[in-house]
Amino acid sequence: MIKTRIAASAASAMLAAALAGCAGGAASTQEQADAASSAQTSTVETQSARASNTGTSKADAAAGEADATVATSASTTASAASANASASILAIADLFTDRDLEQTAEASGATAITLADNTDVNITEEGVYVVSGTATNATIRVEADSAAKVQIVLDGATITNESAPAIYVVSADKVFVTTAADSTLSTTGTFTDSDGEGVDAVVYAKDDIVLNGTANLAISSTGKGVNAKDDLKITGGTYTIDAADHALDANDSVCIADGELQLTANGDGIHCTNDEDGTLGYVYIGGGTITVNAADKGIEASSVVQMDDGSLSIAAAEGIEGTYVQINGGTLEIDATDDAINATPTSASYTATIEFNGGQSTITIAQGDTDALDSNGNLFINGGTIDITAQHPFDYDGEGALGGGEVYVNGERVTELANATTKPL
Repeated sequence: MIKTRIAASAASAMLAAALAGCAGGAASTQEQADAASSAQTSTVETQSARASNTGTSKADAAAGEADATVATSASTTASAASANASASILAIADLFTDRDLEQTAEASGATAITLADNTDVNITEEGVYVVSGTATNATIRVEADSAAKVQIVLDGATITNESAPAIYVVSADKVFVTTAADSTLSTTGTFTDSDGEGVDAVVYAKDDIVLNGTANLAISSTGKGVNAKDDLKITGGTYTIDAADHALDANDSVCIADGELQLTANGDGIHCTNDEDGTLGYVYIGGGTITVNAADKGIEASSVVQMDDGSLSIAAAEGIEGTYVQINGGTLEIDATDDAINATPTSASYTATIEFNGGQSTITIAQGDTDALDSNGNLFINGGTIDITAQHPFDYDGEGALGGGEVYVNGERVTELANATTKPL
């Protein structure tokens, strides 16, 4: 059933308060330096200088968009979240709008659509479209004006295609896929790229797409699960994605505010790379419960991976890879056969860095030529609790500093970062 639009969930409201607390954009890490020891001060000031070169995330709201930036909410939880966000590399105030965070659609004036076999659904105008029924070889195709906002409400919809995406966004300003009742989307054969656009996912979007809702969405793909050529946002709902390639893929950003995600991939669990703009190609996690089982990387981003809250569990060959990996809060578990977190200088807009400011992290990696925290630049631990089981816990080529938090290696607390760069090959 479709409900009248309601306010965002409590968890999203907490995130909203954190976003409002960071309305000024990416904060200088100089604030950390003022609270640290003199030795740590110089380290964090160095971080601040590097962070000053970072770009902000792509602003989502356009002129005239009704979904305004989230409002401030005063609460103890919000204050704690804002404290974490003060060290933010990304300008998280720009990431989500009110409408992104809402989990239901406005039913008044919505268009009802019943799926049918071998019949595509063509959406060319802005509006809310409620889709139900079961069909094979049917695609919901959105080809609307570049200023149009389209909301597809999956109200118990099942689509099974042989070679085409179940949802294909050709053009729009933004498309919301809102799950109101349990739905299933799948492709069983080889994708046919009839438009010459590289279509390779069950949900394929050439413009911004938001996944939200109150029900379950199952996606099964012989290629990628969801592929967005711009921004991909997830703010609510429950998702089970099983993909022969990447489970979630985007060019500009993958931003998760809330929701439950079970990602199984023969490629990466979450993949976001951009070879044209060094400030894009980032992954942000501000909440939710995410479980990744991937044959390659749990998360790969060309620029930043930032985690502020939520629960993230990764079992993969490599846990997280990005140019700048920042953990500010939440619960992180990584079980990897190669490096757990790898900072590699893919983006020229950032200095390769692994940084911990908070949260609870548990890292387990296989024995051999592997590293728990492997930075081709800097390694900074300013806060949080980190429990590492590894033969080589730390490997960094630049600066390394343990200025706060609690770090345990193989069951023993450590007070310095013993560098393994000289380990034998």
